[in-house]
Amino acid sequence: MIPAIAPILSAITSASPLDGAAGPGAAASAGGTAMDFGQMLSQVATDAVSTLKQGEAAAITGIEGKASVQQVVEAVMNAEQTLQTAVAIRDKAVSAYQDISRMAI
Repeated sequence: MIPAIAPILSAITSASPLDGAAGPGAAASAGGTAMDFGQMLSQVATDAVSTLKQGEAAAITGIEGKASVQQVVEAVMNAEQTLQTAVAIRDKAVSAYQDISRMAI
């Protein structure tokens, strides 16, 4: 599973209407506290930035010869996958905003 969207998927599955959730904002995070959509996106963004920094750090240590090629490739591929996920989420959010702004009132 893509690490950047794991918190979103866990919140969605824990907020299933069949489980008797109390309504909007009733989704529980892994810690058991309620998390709204903004907090969830903020957490995903923070995790994505952290993953990108880890990939960059691994590339630098690889250039210095302190890390194996396999470790560098894994970290960079993970960072690339996270970046692609972030761009896809951004594109979907922009598309949804444009659809809403075109709606007739």
